Amino acid sequence: MAKAIELTILMPCLNEAETLATCIDKAQGFLARAGVAGEVLVADNGSTDGSQDIALAHGARLVRVETRGYGAALASGIAAARGRYVIMGDADDSYDFEHLEPFLEKLRAGSQLVMGNRFKGGIAPGAMPPLHRYLGNPVLSFIGRLFFGSHIGDFHCGLRGFEREAILALNLRTTGMEFASEMVVKATQADLDIAEVPTTLSPDGRSRRPHLRSFRDGWRHLRFLLLFSPRWLFLYPGIALLVIGLVLGGVLLRGPIHLTRTVEIDIHTFLMAAMFIIVGLQAISFAVIGRRFASRYGFIPKSSFDGVLEALTLERVLLGAVLLVAIGMGTLIWGVSVWASRDFGPLDVNSSMRYMILAMTALVAGLQLGMSGFMSSMINIPLQERRLADVPIPDDQMSRRRDLPKKKS
Repeated sequence: MAKAIELTILMPCLNEAETLATCIDKAQGFLARAGVAGEVLVADNGSTDGSQDIALAHGARLVRVETRGYGAALASGIAAARGRYVIMGDADDSYDFEHLEPFLEKLRAGSQLVMGNRFKGGIAPGAMPPLHRYLGNPVLSFIGRLFFGSHIGDFHCGLRGFEREAILALNLRTTGMEFASEMVVKATQADLDIAEVPTTLSPDGRSRRPHLRSFRDGWRHLRFLLLFSPRWLFLYPGIALLVIGLVLGGVLLRGPIHLTRTVEIDIHTFLMAAMFIIVGLQAISFAVIGRRFASRYGFIPKSSFDGVLEALTLERVLLGAVLLVAIGMGTLIWGVSVWASRDFGPLDVNSSMRYMILAMTALVAGLQLGMSGFMSSMINIPLQERRLADVPIPDDQMSRRRDLPKKKS
């Protein structure tokens, strides 16, 4: 019978006694009306209001999830689902479990992830706070599309359907609300067939405060999007800072620049350019380290960019670091020799400071690059442990082991 189940309707639950029965009845009604062989599965996350008994009384299957969190409940529910397809939705009666035909049709047509879009389907008055509707969801969805090339318009819609095996293969890891973003991001990176259908959102039927916390959970979504995209978090800002620093520093190396008759940029701006170079180089180093780590351990799918990173061996990075240190030391020695030629007396601060800033920038950048190279190379250290059974035993030791008296049982 388990093989005959086509669809699992999954509901994460934490103290949803007020609305759970309504959601289960609507889902059961859809399965019966549409003639779908399916089940309703409630992933309970430690309810204390009798939600478990309500789920069983209304014919749902119950799985108890000890690890707290929205993502943890859904992950356990997906693993326990018996259907080929899973449609998940919150158990607060805000989503329409009676009209899931568009999701199932897309799944049957070959889509591996079908997202609901509340902005296209309709948001009832009072169903979504203005902060979420006009700022939080649009901004986070835009960032997700920008960072990962997704076409999804509503990244955080809680009503979505998917092919169970395809989502399990993504190895989703987060346990909180950011689970919703992780699913879309990893599905996009894995080139799954993703579709989107309009859906509606109604005011939830609970009298208590929702589990969602605007700023806390919004930050968790944003943090996940940033951490999963080292390019946007480190690489692009680092390249921008490095280019600005090099251009600005190169222009100011010979002397001050007059922008207008009254506006002049000089040594202070040159010092800022040095800071841009150092911070930019460090950000690029973090991007390389982060990408290599995430790709190697399966957090981010491998891409052609990984081949470029593999070419950045420790020896090549150290060669660049030594070159920068040599430039810095050479400039520093030259500056000291100029000082010595003046019997270590007063120097022209405007000219001497430029070369000292150049020397310090090259020294810091070189040392920083060398340390980053060692840190990056640590990721390539194999983690496979050698088992004792895999270690070859010399023949003389093997013969001695055979001659040892055996213990009596």
